Amino acid sequence: MPIPRTMVSNEVYLLPLNDDGSPQVPGEYIYIAPKSKDPVTVRFAIEGTSSICRHGSLWVNIPEQGVKFQRDKFREFKLVPDFNRTLEISIPIHEAGAYAFYTTFAELPELADHLAKAQTNGSVKQVKTKKTPLYYIDVAPRLTLDGRPLPLPAVSVFSIISKFMGRYPTDWERHLRGISGRGYNMIHFTPLQVRGASNSPYSLYDQLGWDPVCFPAGEKDVQKMVESLEKSHSLLSMTDIVLNHTAHNSVWLEEHPDAGYNLTTAPWLESAYLLDTTLLELGTRLKELGLPTELKSNDDLVKIMDAIKTEVIAKIRLWEYYALNVDRDADDAVEAWANGESKFRDDSVSPDKLRSMTTKEQAEFIIKYGLTNMDYLGERYRRRVDPGVAAAILSSIYGRFEGNSGQGADRAAARVKIVEILDIVNVPFYKEYDAEIAEILQQLFNRIKYVRLDENGPKHGPISADSPLIESYFTRLPNNERTAKHKKEDLVLVNNGWVWGGNAMVDNAGPQSRVYLRREVIVWGDCTKLRYGKGPEDSPFLWDYMTKYARLLAKYFAGFRIDNCHSTPLHVAEHILDEARRVRPDLYVVAELFTGSEEVDYVFVKRLGISALIREAMQAWSTGELSRLVHRHGGRPIGSFEVDEIQGADSAARNGDVTPVQSPNGDGEFLYTREIIRRIRQVSVQALFMDCTHDNEVPAQKRDARDTLPNAALVSMCSSATGSVMGYDEIYPRLVDLVSETRLYTSESSKSAVRIGKGKGGIGGVKKLLNQIHTLMGMDGYDETHIHHEDQYITVHRVHPGSRKGYFLIAHTAFPGYGNGNGAFNAVHLKGTKARHLGSWMLEVDSSKEATEEVLKDGKFLRGLPSRVVDLPGIRMEVKGDETIISVRDRFPPGSIALFETWIPAAEHSSGLDTFVTSGAKAAMEDLDLVDLNFLLYKCEPEERDASGGEHGTYEIPGHGKIVYAGLQGWWSVLKGIIARNDLAHPLCQHLREGQWALDYIVGRLERASKQDIYARLAKPAQWLRERFDAIRVIPSFLLPRYFGLVLRTAYMAAFDRGIALMGDDVRNGQWFLQSLAMVSAQQTGFVKSASLYPDRLVPSLAAGLPHFAVEWARCWGRDVFISLRGLYLGTGRYDEAKEHILAFASVLKHGMVPNLLGSGNTPRYNARDSVWFFLQCIQDYTKLVPGGIDILKAKVKRRFLPYDDTWFPADDERAYSKESTVAEVIYEVFARHAAGMKFREANAGPGLDMQMTDQGFNIEIKVDWKNGFIFGGNQHNCGTWMDKMGESTRAGSKGVPGTPRDGAAVEIIGLLYSNLKWASELREKGELPQGSVKKADGSEVSFKEWAGLIKSNFEHCFYVPVSKEEDSQYDVNPKVVNRRGIYKDLYRSGKEYEDYQLRCNFPIAMTVAPDLFEQTHAMHALCLADSVLRGPTGMATLDPSDMNYRPYYHNSEDSDDFATSKGRNYHQGPEWLWPTGFFLRALLKFDLMRRAESDYEGRTEAFQQVTRRLMGCKEAIQSSDWAGLTELTQKDGAYCADSSPTQAWSAGCLIDLYMDAAEEQANHDKQQQETSTKTNGKKIELPVR
Repeated sequence: MPIPRTMVSNEVYLLPLNDDGSPQVPGEYIYIAPKSKDPVTVRFAIEGTSSICRHGSLWVNIPEQGVKFQRDKFREFKLVPDFNRTLEISIPIHEAGAYAFYTTFAELPELADHLAKAQTNGSVKQVKTKKTPLYYIDVAPRLTLDGRPLPLPAVSVFSIISKFMGRYPTDWERHLRGISGRGYNMIHFTPLQVRGASNSPYSLYDQLGWDPVCFPAGEKDVQKMVESLEKSHSLLSMTDIVLNHTAHNSVWLEEHPDAGYNLTTAPWLESAYLLDTTLLELGTRLKELGLPTELKSNDDLVKIMDAIKTEVIAKIRLWEYYALNVDRDADDAVEAWANGESKFRDDSVSPDKLRSMTTKEQAEFIIKYGLTNMDYLGERYRRRVDPGVAAAILSSIYGRFEGNSGQGADRAAARVKIVEILDIVNVPFYKEYDAEIAEILQQLFNRIKYVRLDENGPKHGPISADSPLIESYFTRLPNNERTAKHKKEDLVLVNNGWVWGGNAMVDNAGPQSRVYLRREVIVWGDCTKLRYGKGPEDSPFLWDYMTKYARLLAKYFAGFRIDNCHSTPLHVAEHILDEARRVRPDLYVVAELFTGSEEVDYVFVKRLGISALIREAMQAWSTGELSRLVHRHGGRPIGSFEVDEIQGADSAARNGDVTPVQSPNGDGEFLYTREIIRRIRQVSVQALFMDCTHDNEVPAQKRDARDTLPNAALVSMCSSATGSVMGYDEIYPRLVDLVSETRLYTSESSKSAVRIGKGKGGIGGVKKLLNQIHTLMGMDGYDETHIHHEDQYITVHRVHPGSRKGYFLIAHTAFPGYGNGNGAFNAVHLKGTKARHLGSWMLEVDSSKEATEEVLKDGKFLRGLPSRVVDLPGIRMEVKGDETIISVRDRFPPGSIALFETWIPAAEHSSGLDTFVTSGAKAAMEDLDLVDLNFLLYKCEPEERDASGGEHGTYEIPGHGKIVYAGLQGWWSVLKGIIARNDLAHPLCQHLREGQWALDYIVGRLERASKQDIYARLAKPAQWLRERFDAIRVIPSFLLPRYFGLVLRTAYMAAFDRGIALMGDDVRNGQWFLQSLAMVSAQQTGFVKSASLYPDRLVPSLAAGLPHFAVEWARCWGRDVFISLRGLYLGTGRYDEAKEHILAFASVLKHGMVPNLLGSGNTPRYNARDSVWFFLQCIQDYTKLVPGGIDILKAKVKRRFLPYDDTWFPADDERAYSKESTVAEVIYEVFARHAAGMKFREANAGPGLDMQMTDQGFNIEIKVDWKNGFIFGGNQHNCGTWMDKMGESTRAGSKGVPGTPRDGAAVEIIGLLYSNLKWASELREKGELPQGSVKKADGSEVSFKEWAGLIKSNFEHCFYVPVSKEEDSQYDVNPKVVNRRGIYKDLYRSGKEYEDYQLRCNFPIAMTVAPDLFEQTHAMHALCLADSVLRGPTGMATLDPSDMNYRPYYHNSEDSDDFATSKGRNYHQGPEWLWPTGFFLRALLKFDLMRRAESDYEGRTEAFQQVTRRLMGCKEAIQSSDWAGLTELTQKDGAYCADSSPTQAWSAGCLIDLYMDAAEEQANHDKQQQETSTKTNGKKIELPVR
């Protein structure tokens, strides 16, 4: 019997890191909400040679399972560099919380031509590492209720103020039953501890004791209550934690006054205390001074303010806290001068300079260098002048003190001078004082006016001892036995409060703040501010006491509400929450956070792991603003694109295999684990959205009491945690005063069972239904919402993204002035949607003055206004076809709501529509080859026209334009940005909503193609797409963009994965960038009827680039093919395609050359001197890289032209393909023809062949100078290398004048020639070539080996331009023409001598294929120079910017008078081309590694990292490219070039070459290390790239 299989899904959250170690998450807020109780895994992904991998480590404070979390304890994960891989570090997270990570690494040094000598300390290298900032990972708690998970968006909180609940358990149980009966699932208690003298719930007398009135048995009662909450009432509980302050009469303060800010622990508060005390004293003397004690007008207040100026400000001499004591500091300065204690602080200021300064300048010198104690205001005259600095000025002016009887200045004269200077120094301090006094007076005026005179103020009445002039900022502890042991300064403690627009990151009572002095604090006189300091050592008792408090709360409550979180020191809150989470790991943490800055909010949220921020619906002042708040917390728009990118069973190629693991139960069952990989995406901070809080004015005060119902309904429809407060559902007429109120709660819901629907005494019945729906939607993941605001109405439709079931609300809000009418409401059309009416209700409230007064005068209970919810027949529902139309009837006044259940019949698929459309794609693609994928994924406009006989092109999206490919990549390039931005307003989305033409196009195209033999395998993908599209055709059009996106992404990913799976191991296992480059191979290779490799049969061909070089004669270029082939074919494992192209071009060899333009073999053109050498290099690479590749030399090709015969004839001539040669014979023919020299005129020369070229340009001559072995060719009228731009402008006079003729010996041709000669010599030695020598023009013979030796012995001499002029005699250099030294010439003996000496990007090609031609130090210097001079963000400049011909902006359409640029003649005179970047980086890697020892792990790593750093621009470019490739060229500094081919074969291929080289270097290194290991008894050195 088979063992049953259990599938276990492991949630993996992918977290890529940037090159600087920061997370690739916009905003850097990393929030993970686990979907189950199982651990989640964070998988860090780091590019293998990212900068942070240099001596790099990833540090995380995520503990291993069972290990206690310690915020400052980090585990280290070494980042071992690997050029070819992405490093992945998977770390399981077992519990909720705020975790942190950072990286350390040694910064990569600048590239230099000489290696720096290592800084050593003995034998150990000292490496200076850099530490990144901390980044945070917040993992949400997993709440459970009644044994089931309770997702955070399903939480529905009810706030109560415990002191109004009555006695426990009798009164409490009654209320708790009513709260549970209304459908709430969490109760929020304001603090339940013993309260202080003010009786405020937030002024706690004893944090470790429980309110004896509510809980006579103390902790036992609390434990019983919490158990009852969960078991009897299905309620979780949350309580406030108050960390900032304690009650001013807390007894423990008398024992530990250092727990607060007193004049000992915070001496900077002395001036604020003095001001506060004197103001209080003034208040007691008003009558004595003849001033009013009861303010009745502003005039009275002005009199008081005048007294404050004279009786307070003047008398306490506050300026002494700001200014210098001039007499004291002058005496000290003179004494220091007399004693020879002068200090000159700055070497740049000499005594002579000091003496010549003006008095003001001397004062500025003291301000800059001589002031001390400037860190905070402390005692009087705390600010001082350093006597030595002041003495330095005196010494400069008067010289050394010689005594009062000497000839020099005496003490008196010196004192007069320094007093004059110090008086000037004091000026800015007095200005500072004046500004602060003005602020103090303004604040006092405003506050006294508010509390005594303003209509909206409390109007405190007469000034007396019980109602002092000001609210004191300080608590003065009593003198008793407990306080007797303390100094009097210890007994003055600052009170807590808040500051308008205060900086949450600054301690208001700290040394850097003066808000208490400036009277900017709105103080809570009953709350003493707590001083935690920097850590427990600063206030040991307080840290210990508050830790016990936090742990006690966490023992009983599922959640904390952090009171006044923005004023809580972050390090304190971190510690407290860490301790609380040790007791309750899944602690739900919410906070009121009013920092005034979203950026600062994020700091608190990230560091504390806050689950939700409290947000308040009652902050809305209008229907429009309420709509905005609901929109913000409502969820994603309906029809949103799926952005989680869940990768599971249908994507094994991307995720690895399903793995069997033995069950931990030991029952023989196997658990099969499957990774579900989610990409961490940008999210907003979660909200606890309250319809009203205990701090908010209620609707009866702020709006219209009837708005209680629609406001509550709108909040309940939001996709976030929601909440309310006792009194809101009951329609309380006023905000309850937390401090002075003594009455107890009463509620209809507490009296009897709550029934859904209508009822009296508030909205409890409807609230029950709303809460039930909110919980259901939160638990099931209804996270898509559509919110619509129309005049007085707001509608909300919230749906499940999978089932498409939903709930629809119509809310008629009630703001002042709305009256009793229906308002303006247009009928709602729910397309493709069915609806069931759950009910319509309106709230009637008697909010008359009489009713309000009646309720308020109840001396025992807090009562709501007389109210009732009544059923409304106010909705009309019609069904027309697949559409439901909802409108309101005549009676639907403000305060009314209507609620519906909705569903979409078309979305009710048997397996779930989402599941169906995202499954089976891998199987549909499994038979495709890479040429099939070329059609499925790509085909640009010209290719598509070619394939369809001109009938079909790429698809045009109205308002957007044509997609770049007809295949899936064309759609995905548009969709990926839409999905990432959730851009439902994009023209593509609108187009899909308007019709299904896009679906028809995609399927129709594939079905037509699959009927052709060459594309028969496309039938399965076509069928898969048809079935998925048929399934989504019937859904409402507003959902079509979402499902279209799901289908397209699934198909695209499966096709992409299939492409990668068909390639070699290095690609399959490589980085995303390498895989993206590799897919360019599929993009550029396909069937094109007008551009086969042969005239008589259709085979796939490689395009030079798209769309410019896609079809007909422009597609296949010999040069481009063989520059691209190594990377695109050999590097991807496409050996058959490589061979086909080699054989095809071998068949058209003529003049010892392969054609520049193939023309399918019909009309090949032979005007490229370099193509044949790239051709031979590819054959060489093929023989070395392909298993059995040497056999290609024996392969036979039929010759389009006769061997060794320059006669041209058409393809249908009987001589065509009448002869046959082996590839080996073709290779030999190339060398033979070049050795003997060639001189011919292009066949069919004239305007019909090239309308731009002059007649002389068609004449081709190639020969060897046997003094050096170099091949020379070309003339000033043609351009036979890749820099082949011919002048075209008649207007500018450039027609027929090449931009870059590059005649003579081109450096890259010589390098390729040498490489292939060496290889040919080796082949001959192995008997693979028919002959080993060729004949020169004079008939003598030269062997391949001799020819190569001749080149090597002359190369440096002929091409190198030395750094020093003194070395010129050793090289073939004309100093008069040299523009830049330390380079390799681009040409040798060209038609214009200065062109030889131009620095271009061609020499790295020679370095790559023939490194032994170059002297290593010369080569490295030249590469470093090119790096700084030529290298751009993605490409290499084609000419030295210092060259007079440098023109870096290419515009082919320009037709100007400018000879250099008209008609794009400067194509290769400065613009930055991408394919040379590959050769440059290959050469850089090669020569950088050469200069480093094999055992130099760090040095070799650095070489790879230097290359990686220079790839960043290309990586960004391919990611952002709609063409999914790398462009041909850019303008200067990587700027966009409109005339560039947007994806070019060689741009990608040459970078794949780089990865191939890296792998080869590593393999060679491994081999050498293995040999070393054998010789050193197995002690193998750690490798730099693995």
